[in-house]
Amino acid sequence: MRFITANLNGVRSAASKGFFDWLAKQKADAVGVQELKAQADVVESQFPSCGKLNGHFHYAEKKGYSGVGLYTKEAPSDVVTGLGIDEFDQEGRWIEKRFDKPGRKLSLISVYFPSGTSGEERQQVKYRFLDALYPHLMALKAEREFILVADVNIAHKEIDLKNWRGNQKNSGFLPEERAWLTRLFDEGGVVDVFRTLNDKAEQYTWWSARGAARANNVGWRLDYHLATPGVAALAKKEAIYTGEMFSDHAPLSIDYDFSI
Repeated sequence: MRFITANLNGVRSAASKGFFDWLAKQKADAVGVQELKAQADVVESQFPSCGKLNGHFHYAEKKGYSGVGLYTKEAPSDVVTGLGIDEFDQEGRWIEKRFDKPGRKLSLISVYFPSGTSGEERQQVKYRFLDALYPHLMALKAEREFILVADVNIAHKEIDLKNWRGNQKNSGFLPEERAWLTRLFDEGGVVDVFRTLNDKAEQYTWWSARGAARANNVGWRLDYHLATPGVAALAKKEAIYTGEMFSDHAPLSIDYDFSI
């Protein structure tokens, strides 16, 4: 199974830059997208599917903001939209497809974590989201395998961003945010799948639009595959695609040695 995640920074913008043309050639079985910045009237008329991949979506109430989607080749046994928490569900941050068969329960999930870069108010929203998400993931992990793809808006370790020294007081690399990921991995038993396959430096998925950050690879690793150990152990190959620029993020794909 090939599972791709991509923050589109606007589905219409990414489409105009060739994202869906590229995606059609990737032989993906599942694709999680974040930051649609569009509502149902646009997405479900223009981007409801890509080839054999059919989409389900969670939209923000605010127009032109947030929103996530999940395209899959296989039809799910159930779809879960939202976390069940109004503050976050009105921002369109969670779409989950369940693929349940005898002897196996599996969820594929696309999530867009809040950003705190615009100020303290949004940083507090981010912290509340993290506080709510941890027990939700632990409850999910207790009953099923999952792969959650997301723009997490956190670089976990120094290896995960170029200018770590200068960003220690900035949202996305704050000690509290990084500690949340450490707890998720070390105590929660959720796996950072990319890092099981690639331990090299300068593996980034997001670059600022300022200066020549992308040209000089001055980036951050903000996009993740977070998985339960059983499915994480089946990950075989990873790739960050930087050959074209669909967004300020690059698509991240991971191949798993199982079928939905």
